Amino acid sequence: MSLTVPIAKAVPSVKRVADGQLNKLDPVLLVTSLALLAIGLVMVTSASISVADRNLSSPFYYLQRQAIFIMLGLISAWFVYQVRLVHWEKSGMALLGFSLFLLIMVLVPGVGKEVNGSTRWISLWVFNFQVSEAVKLFLIVYVAGYLVRHGEVVKTSIWGFIKPMLMIGLAAMLLLLEPDFGATVVIIGTVMAMMYLGGVHFLQFVTFLGLFSVAAFFLIVSSPYRLERLLSFMNPWADPFDSGFQLTQSLIAIGTGGWFGTGLGGSVQKLFYLPESHTDFLFAVLSEELGFIGVCTVILLYTVLFYRATRIAVEAEKSGNRFAAYVAYGVGIWLAMQAVINMGVNMGMLPTKGLTLPLMSYGGSSLIVSCMAIGLLLRIHFECSVYTNQAVDRKAAKRSRRTHARNRRIGG
Repeated sequence: MSLTVPIAKAVPSVKRVADGQLNKLDPVLLVTSLALLAIGLVMVTSASISVADRNLSSPFYYLQRQAIFIMLGLISAWFVYQVRLVHWEKSGMALLGFSLFLLIMVLVPGVGKEVNGSTRWISLWVFNFQVSEAVKLFLIVYVAGYLVRHGEVVKTSIWGFIKPMLMIGLAAMLLLLEPDFGATVVIIGTVMAMMYLGGVHFLQFVTFLGLFSVAAFFLIVSSPYRLERLLSFMNPWADPFDSGFQLTQSLIAIGTGGWFGTGLGGSVQKLFYLPESHTDFLFAVLSEELGFIGVCTVILLYTVLFYRATRIAVEAEKSGNRFAAYVAYGVGIWLAMQAVINMGVNMGMLPTKGLTLPLMSYGGSSLIVSCMAIGLLLRIHFECSVYTNQAVDRKAAKRSRRTHARNRRIGG
C-alpha cells in the first residue's frame, strides 16, 4: 500500500501553497536552476547572434525565443509546483500510456516533423515539440509509482523487475525508430538506476545492464551513421573536414579558451565553423569565451543541482514518502546524466549524441520539461518539509502534554 495517501492528507491545499508557502521553496535548488537558465540565455545569445543575423536577418532571434521558452518553463514549473504528489502518483499509468501514444504519433507520416534525418518532433505551430523530452519525465513518474506499488515483488522476484522494463523497452524501441539513440540511453540509464535504488537484486541489475550494453553495441555497428560517429569520435583528426568536422571544431573552441576565455562574444568557432553552436555544442562556445573558470562554474552548478535532488530524495525517504524519493532520485540522475553526456560529447570523451545541455541549450521542449522537473523537485521538498514539521510539532505537543500531566500529579 502506498505511503503517500496519509502524507498527502496532511499537506495544505493548493490555495494555501499559492497564498503562503513560498518560504518553503528550496533556496539552493531555486538559485542554482535560475543561474543555469541565466547563463544559458547569455550563451545562447552569444553563440547564435552571427547565425541568426546571416540566416534570419535578425541577430537576436534566438535570444527572443529562448527568453519566451524560459518564461513558459517558469510558468510550467509553477503549475507543477502546485500539483500535489498524490495526483502524480495516481497518474503514473496514464502518463506511461500517454508517453507511448506520443512516441507512436511522432512516427505517423504527416504528424512527425523530420529534421536532419530524424523524426523526433511534433509541430505545435509556434515551435516544434520534441516528444522524447516529455517522455523522460513521464517514465520517471511511472517507474517511481511502480516501485511503491510493487516494491517487495521487485526485491524478491525477477518478474517484478522485468515487468516495468518491458514497458520501458517498448518506449526505447519507438525512440530508436525515430531514431533517438541519445534519449534512449538516458532513459534506460535513469530507469536502471531507479530500479537499483528500489532494491532490485544486484545479479538481475548487472545481467540486464550487460544485455543492454551488448544490444547497444550491435545497434551501433549495424547502423552506418552510428558506426561513422563512433569511428570519428575515436579519431576525429583522421577526417577533420568531413565526419570529424564538428568534433574537431568543438575541440578547437575548448582549447582556445584557456583559463579565462576569449571574453563574452569573442568566440571564433561560432562564426559558421561549429555547427549547432547554440544547441548541442553550446558548452564548447562557453568554454571558448569563459575559459576554464566558466567551465568549472557550470560543472559546479550541475553538481549542486544533483546534490540537492539527492538530498531532497533522502528527506522524502525519512518522511516516509517513497514515491517522492524515487521521483527526486530519478530527476536528479536524469539531469546530471544528460549534462555529463553533453559535456563529454563536446570534449570528445563520448560519441556525438543529439542531447542538449539541460536548462542551458536552445530549445523549447528541453527547457520547458527541465523546468517542470525542477518544479516537481521543489514540490517534493515542500510536501516533505511540511510533513516533517508537522510530525515534529505533534511530537513536541505530545511531550508538552506529558510534562504538564506529570507536573499536575507532582503538584497534586
